[in-house]
Amino acid sequence: MSETVGAEAVREDVPTTSDAVDAPLLEVDGLRKEFGGVTAVDGASFRVAPGSFTGLIGPNGAGKSTTFNCITGIHDPTGGTVRFDGTDVTGLPPYTLAQRGLVRTFQIARELSEMTVLENVMLAPPEQSGESALHSVLPGLRDDVQTAEREVVEDAWATLEFFEIDHLAHENAGSLSGGQRKLLEMARVLSTDPEMVLLDEPLAGVNPTLEEKLLDRIDTLRQDGLTFLLVEHDMDVIMSHCEHIIVMHQGQVLAEGDADTIQSDDRVLEAYLGGDV
Repeated sequence: MSETVGAEAVREDVPTTSDAVDAPLLEVDGLRKEFGGVTAVDGASFRVAPGSFTGLIGPNGAGKSTTFNCITGIHDPTGGTVRFDGTDVTGLPPYTLAQRGLVRTFQIARELSEMTVLENVMLAPPEQSGESALHSVLPGLRDDVQTAEREVVEDAWATLEFFEIDHLAHENAGSLSGGQRKLLEMARVLSTDPEMVLLDEPLAGVNPTLEEKLLDRIDTLRQDGLTFLLVEHDMDVIMSHCEHIIVMHQGQVLAEGDADTIQSDDRVLEAYLGGDV
């Protein structure tokens, strides 16, 4: 009798396979951000499952971009916690988060305009050794650097080919169209070898052809295990591509669920339409 009880007690302390699979990659708990007397995010809490394509929506001023900024270290939260892959990362700077696999894009692409497209992508990979006086005088170290550089170049070309902008490799990034800059930003993000990407309106200003290409690439990456959290105002894109949707209103999470659940929620309709439901 006592042996059986002891065995059951041990099993209760061990997470099941289902628990491990269901563990969120990103956890936001009670997130709060105040700017002076204005509360932009007011206790928002939600989870993002690994390998998912999750949408974050809400009317203008709902707190979506501020939530993104708090998660990715652009702003220090006033309160609450952000956990990534089981670790508290609240308030860590963007470069530290990127090293841990959590990266983002911006609504307005932030390319290095005077550098070529290829050079922009080559800057992104982490833990590059770079040059030094020691590398220049010791043949063994110099060979290591040259080998690493070749690998960075090869990976950069492969990434540009994946996004079908390899023909622009030697163009200055500042000469690209808005849609091409969005593709370049995604290429740079992918070069950091992330686990999760937060997309801030990646389709804004993108023509239908490039929009389809970008969504196709995102879907391919998601199938390969990359996790995405998307802020986007195009509801057709959200409803047709995101398996889970989080709705924010006045800095709080108003509703969560799949597309059918969200579209039939009167609270969501009221938030978007100002009560005319």
